[in-house]
Amino acid sequence: MRNDVSRRNFLKVMGSASALTLMGCGIGKPKVKKQPNILFIMSDDHAYQAISSYSDKLIQTPHIDRLAKEGMLFTNACVTNSICAPSRATILTGKHCHIHGKINNGSPFDDSQTTIMQIMQNNGYQTAMYGKLHFGNNPKGVDDFMILPGQGNYINPDFVTKEGRIRKEGYCTDIITDLTIDWLDKKRDKDKPFMMMYLHKAPHRPWWPSPEKMAEFVEKKFPEPKTLFDDYKNRGSAAKSAEMNLLTHMKYGWDSKIRLEVIKEMSPLDPDVPDIGGFSGAYNRASAEQKAKYDPIIDKINEDFKTNWPKMNDKEKMQWKYQRYMQDYLGCISSVDDNVGRVLDYLDDSGLAENTIVIYTSDQGFYLGEHGWFDKRFIYDESFKTPLLIRWPDKVKPGSVSDEMVQNLDFAQTILEAAGIPEPDDMQGESLVPLLEGKNDKWTRDAVYYHYYEYPAVHMVKRHYGIVTKEYKLVHFYYDVNEWELYDRKKDTYEINNVYDDPAYSEIVKELKVKLTALRKQYGDSKELDQMFLKDDLKKIKERQKKKRKS
Repeated sequence: MRNDVSRRNFLKVMGSASALTLMGCGIGKPKVKKQPNILFIMSDDHAYQAISSYSDKLIQTPHIDRLAKEGMLFTNACVTNSICAPSRATILTGKHCHIHGKINNGSPFDDSQTTIMQIMQNNGYQTAMYGKLHFGNNPKGVDDFMILPGQGNYINPDFVTKEGRIRKEGYCTDIITDLTIDWLDKKRDKDKPFMMMYLHKAPHRPWWPSPEKMAEFVEKKFPEPKTLFDDYKNRGSAAKSAEMNLLTHMKYGWDSKIRLEVIKEMSPLDPDVPDIGGFSGAYNRASAEQKAKYDPIIDKINEDFKTNWPKMNDKEKMQWKYQRYMQDYLGCISSVDDNVGRVLDYLDDSGLAENTIVIYTSDQGFYLGEHGWFDKRFIYDESFKTPLLIRWPDKVKPGSVSDEMVQNLDFAQTILEAAGIPEPDDMQGESLVPLLEGKNDKWTRDAVYYHYYEYPAVHMVKRHYGIVTKEYKLVHFYYDVNEWELYDRKKDTYEINNVYDDPAYSEIVKELKVKLTALRKQYGDSKELDQMFLKDDLKKIKERQKKKRKS
């Protein structure tokens, strides 16, 4: 017995000594997990319907799909306000628009707000932003940036940098990727974790694919959405009065690439969409060599238009415009996908992939002919929902899918928790980390809040706010109307039947109105704020109209 005890004690001592020796040699020393790098990829107006991991009816996007195969795909991701600059401000602050001030593209951002980039920078991250920001030319908390001024240009784009404005020759999507990879490879401090915002202009209107993609996609024909010829008969005035119909509001030159001389030759066109000179903007930035690549394709489009348009009825004209729209829009998407692939390959080749969280999203969704529309703005799914794919090696189970109600409001807090950085108390979202780790029982949100403000304005989508759950969507349109809509998201996936006045849904309406009131209170929104923003906007509209009359 004593011999056995002595033997165990001897082995215990020797084991401890061996462990100490091994640790002294660096063998067996526990690894300290580094903070993850963050690569935040965002495109502008990228519809989830144009990513093949969501739907393969329109296009194949194998490189973006990698993030779904190797990470998590969110099927109910959405935005708080479906318009570009407000959405970006929400992503940067983790707050609703009425808090950060950027309620529409023209309203000022509250500069006293702290952004996610500032917080990351203050906690040891090197930060960079390359591509389209869409508001402000001097982002806070960013060590290095190259930003497109305003909307930017597809061809030979200008960039705002700390040193001033520069122009880069080439195609914007390729250039932003070149610059991003160059920063990752040569400019970053390799002793620090990084947060890079890699932000594409594409596929924002007016859609200009590269010459190669334009040549490829102009030969393709795409399936039409089932609601392309929607008559809005079961909805209120908002859907009926919106100005984003493919036939009546999509422009010949600006959108369909019809040359000025052809428009003049065929005038008056029916429907008559004022568009003189609309073709020239992006095209006139091209060099003679670049134009020579575009011209044969554009000539072919124009010849087809001249020959066939006069013979078409309104239905055929709508179909023609839809195909032209898809050819250019999806051509832009294809370049985005190719370039995302280049960046993912760089992460693999450089060894960065294993400790880099990659997030792919858009600033909102977009209509690809659904309800006869292009653009966004409405709370209806195609613009309200947004793509969201997240890859986090060793944390997210490859190929996982979440249908929880998540928003762009949540991105900032998600990034902070993943980086081990405390979140500020005034952020309004919820971290997605529990969902990413498969801990769905820790996710408690069952409804999200939405508020759109930009009216009267381009596309004339009425002001509205609403609540959305997995099952229902309750919307209140206000300002010049007082209309409510309710959609059963399970039974009416196309959102064409407003059941607000249906007695069968009366209890649902009551329940959702109570929840909507609670959400408005929770997030600090109110009728008083609605009126304040409305007065400010109407004052600005009157000032613009006055200046226009004087000029």
